[in-house]
Amino acid sequence: MTAISSPRKTKVLIVDDEPDFTHMLKLNLDSTGDYEVMATNEALDAKAIATDFKPDILLLDVVMPGMDGGDVLREIRTIPSLTKVPVIMISALISSMEVSQDEVADTGDCVMLPKPVRLEKLLITMEQVLSGQL
Repeated sequence: MTAISSPRKTKVLIVDDEPDFTHMLKLNLDSTGDYEVMATNEALDAKAIATDFKPDILLLDVVMPGMDGGDVLREIRTIPSLTKVPVIMISALISSMEVSQDEVADTGDCVMLPKPVRLEKLLITMEQVLSGQL
């Protein structure tokens, strides 16, 4: 009997100070069956978690107590294996009116999506970022 190996799930690290948001996002991503998701509401814990978890993509809030999303990203980028990990910033600071019609803003180093983010848009954006299309 030959064991069928399932494809490796994409590892997603969510860093956002809103517990309800991270919980709902984790549940939604888990439900697809395509992602292994780790979430933290403490920006100061993100580097240690990223070091152990080794995510394939980061979903970061911009405004958080202690460290903002940019600070978290700089800290995570000091981890040799994560210097090139793709990032999507999700923030209430930008609105759908401020970004392009497809609701994505590209800052060069990361992509930004406005809160509230629709799951379908997030999934499409994640796949585009992971494949290098964004």
